[in-house]
Amino acid sequence: MSVLLIVLVALLVFSIFRYYRQKMILNVLNQDQWIEGYRKAQLIDVREPQEYDAGHILGARNIPVTQLKQRLVEIRKDKPVYLYCQKSSRSGRAAQILHKQGYKELYQLKGGFKNWTGKIKAK
Repeated sequence: MSVLLIVLVALLVFSIFRYYRQKMILNVLNQDQWIEGYRKAQLIDVREPQEYDAGHILGARNIPVTQLKQRLVEIRKDKPVYLYCQKSSRSGRAAQILHKQGYKELYQLKGGFKNWTGKIKAK
């Protein structure tokens, strides 16, 4: 019983730590704020290719979070990076990866693609 309690407390502490760390490195933007700046930024959809093909924000490039470390050369460090996924969890992980590699201007779409009401493109 005490081992289970220790594990649960450790998970809770880890989750809280991750949440606050992510808030420090990632600026969350609502759709209007996103639209204001995304034309001057690198717009990256971190979902898997089949999700991207089903519909994505106009102008976005697909670099799945699962491939991000291998494809860092495709993302410039001197320009803002706008990240989104379906809900927001994968783009948060992508931001942590990019931050560790020295990227500074990281932004996330609040609520992810599922809440997007702007222009989209599908294959």
